[in-house]
Amino acid sequence: MERVTHWRHLLANSLVANAHVKHSSYFQLATVRKDGGPANRTVVFRGFVDETNTLQFTTDGRSNKIEEIHNNPRGEICWYFTETWEQFRIHGRLDIISSSEAEMSRKSLRDKAWFGLSVRSRLQFLGPAPRLPTLANSPEESKVNPSEGPADAFCLVLLHPREVDYLHLKKNQRIIYSCTSDDENWSQLEVNP
Repeated sequence: MERVTHWRHLLANSLVANAHVKHSSYFQLATVRKDGGPANRTVVFRGFVDETNTLQFTTDGRSNKIEEIHNNPRGEICWYFTETWEQFRIHGRLDIISSSEAEMSRKSLRDKAWFGLSVRSRLQFLGPAPRLPTLANSPEESKVNPSEGPADAFCLVLLHPREVDYLHLKKNQRIIYSCTSDDENWSQLEVNP
């Protein structure tokens, strides 16, 4: 069983302290493009997987990041909290749960994430594929049945952290948390900011 770490408690506290700031649930995700260059975009935090250190966000299965993650599953997020002056850079392995998932526990996570979205957010996954040219005659507006399961394009992405770089600017404090083995033992080292 994975132990909830000190950095996860810090992150949970930051989320609570910044909850009144709408953008506090957004972070930047960096992946590696096929040509080796960086790719960066903003995604929405969708919680942790149960009582673990694994973070969740959603994406469209037709987006570039899916191929990028398949080619290189390493990624890093950068999350800055403007009210408390804290930054979390979290590096780890990205894991996609798509419509083709066979394992029931993973399918269940995807379903739970889908039903956790607003109906308006679900509509994004029924529209035209991302990055394709806009059609002159836009297609008929999609409708979603609130009781139906996830759209095929809906993917849940998990970030399994291996390193967390925590910076607290108000306290002039920086801590590097590292997990070097599969047994989920974390070390921490206070370093100069």
